[in-house]
Amino acid sequence: MQATAVRKRESGPRTELRLEHRPDGQLWALRGDVECAVRVRRAFPWSEPGRFISLRDAGDGEFALVAEPDQLDAESRRALEAALVAAGFVFVVTAVLEIEEEVEIRSWRVMTRQGSRILQTRLDDWPRSLPGGGLLVRDVAGDLYRIDDLETLDPHSRELLWAYVD
Repeated sequence: MQATAVRKRESGPRTELRLEHRPDGQLWALRGDVECAVRVRRAFPWSEPGRFISLRDAGDGEFALVAEPDQLDAESRRALEAALVAAGFVFVVTAVLEIEEEVEIRSWRVMTRQGSRILQTRLDDWPRSLPGGGLLVRDVAGDLYRIDDLETLDPHSRELLWAYVD
């Protein structure tokens, strides 16, 4: 039987949930004076995939539920997004066919490994660089889209994306 990696922290108490990636490659959740190695699992409703993410300990017990990832601090949100990517809860973009800007919305037509998709992002939401390379796009529905390597995309896709990446 595997021991659960939950332990008291030596530093002062913290009430909010914080997430971080550690050198061991695991996602760690910190709440109050307790920290725990966790893995992510999406919870219901499936109609809101960007919300309600269960953080599970080694014994599959729920350490915390993240109802609204946007309420996490920026570092914790990045750690959660990276963990979701690693867990495979994303669409992998293989081509960008079209990006159109409308009032407050950017509409994307893309090809993914899972098929053709249309997604929308807010105009002020930009693709985020991922540790180790690639980009992550979160649409207004909370779905995640990963672009592994811009260099492997066709020239048209790269041309469409150049304005949205550093």
